Amino acid sequence: MSFREVPVESLSFNPFEKISKEWMLVTAGTPERVNTMTASWGAVGVWWGKPAATCYIRETRYTKEFVDANDRFTLSFFGDGCRDALKLCGAVSGRDRDKIAEAGLTVAFDGDAPYFEQAQTVFVCRKALALPMPKDSFVDADAYDNWYTKGALADNFHTMYIGTIEKVLVRD
Repeated sequence: MSFREVPVESLSFNPFEKISKEWMLVTAGTPERVNTMTASWGAVGVWWGKPAATCYIRETRYTKEFVDANDRFTLSFFGDGCRDALKLCGAVSGRDRDKIAEAGLTVAFDGDAPYFEQAQTVFVCRKALALPMPKDSFVDADAYDNWYTKGALADNFHTMYIGTIEKVLVRD
């Protein structure tokens, strides 16, 4: 399958459905090493006058090392038939296993930005902001109580990443 670039303005894309219900893969790396994780938190919009996407990665996630080490990352959105792959990529660490291979995904690259051939839509993003979200930054106490006080997730905070969308690739 091949992909073609389309203008971001041409998308008919419900971010609430795509991100929170269908999920996405956040991916970064090099041809030698790539890692990905499933995400269901994020946003799309305009930031600094450019199309942008936001994703959130916990401090302990292996993918965070890859996003931190590279200038570009991708957000890949899938169609039907990939739910099990997305579940696996959210439950298994790439530190321990080759979850990309186990999920049956094939890595492709747009320049130095890895994405997946099975995706339907890919946002190729240039990292513009990485902002840690420590406990003292929470204005809504419920958010802290709901997401940062339980078990292994206790005080395992996120970093917010905003990437300007350089390209939107859609499957032909």
